Amino acid sequence: MTKRERYALGGVVFATVAAGVAHYGGAGHVLAFALATIALAGLAWIVSLGTEQVGLRIGPAVTGFLHSTLGNLPEFFVVLFALRARELTVAQSAIVGSILANALFVLGLVIVAGVIRAPDRLMRFSARLPNDTATLLLLATFIIVLIGLTIATHDAASHHTTAISVIGAIAILIVYGIWAIQYLRAEQGGPGQQSEQARLSAPAAIILLAAGAGGSAFVSEWFVDALQPTIETLHISQAFAGLVIVSIAGNAVENVTGIAMAYRGHSDLAIAVVKNSVAQIAAFLYPVLVLVSLLTVTTLTFALAPVYIGALFGTAVIVWQITGDGEATAFEGAALIATFVILATVAAYE
Repeated sequence: MTKRERYALGGVVFATVAAGVAHYGGAGHVLAFALATIALAGLAWIVSLGTEQVGLRIGPAVTGFLHSTLGNLPEFFVVLFALRARELTVAQSAIVGSILANALFVLGLVIVAGVIRAPDRLMRFSARLPNDTATLLLLATFIIVLIGLTIATHDAASHHTTAISVIGAIAILIVYGIWAIQYLRAEQGGPGQQSEQARLSAPAAIILLAAGAGGSAFVSEWFVDALQPTIETLHISQAFAGLVIVSIAGNAVENVTGIAMAYRGHSDLAIAVVKNSVAQIAAFLYPVLVLVSLLTVTTLTFALAPVYIGALFGTAVIVWQITGDGEATAFEGAALIATFVILATVAAYE
């Protein structure tokens, strides 16, 4: 680890302690919220560093999968704490926002960063994962669209939304498990990024990954506790808070890591981090939270507002169209970012 990285690590520890002091010391809600956000970003950098070092040894596929699994832990706890606080709108918009933010905003930034470093201004990557992610996202969107139609038409099935969501969640999780095993077996043993030499040992890199993700879980609770008072103080909508603020902050791990990897020329690893995150949130995290919510005071289902249904379906299509061929340009990255900006604007007026 370089001297600069050691200083940065110390800064992250300081930011996390400051966020904890603000949370438990009764500081103002806006200040506590801001410090928790900074701490999440710092912990994201720790995961980014650990991911890069692991990726130099085991290749982009397994690293991206491992990173997304750890990186989505804060999102899991953010939604769980929101459900416990009976904030269903925040929980739903946080999940949907995480999918949209990663698939549009973060992926767009990753593409732009990757294009900047590409000699011919064209970012190239394996097309398999983007296509698989689109399939999983469309599968999750399918049940969301069906439930939305039953509710809109007030048919008999609309009275059994919870039962349909539970059965659908189990079915999606089975499909995700089959895909994950198949994907990791096919990509296992792929070459790592050999253009650089690892600065950390494998155990040290894995410890950084686990520490960053674990710390994010604690900070995410402080984040949620300060969220509602901050929303009221700043006079912003719950939809915007969940779709934009919570999703971006809760997925800071993927934001920082994907962009950093793309800028360093690790295109496959950058795409693997972002795409694995989208697949895991849509086809793993969301279904798991549907099942876990049966144990909380607020039940989560696949029933969403029409605007979110349309946004998810449109996102699945546009992401498939842009990344399905294994290459992307700055124009396509900008199109993804613009799509998210439009969605955020709509959410601001919800």
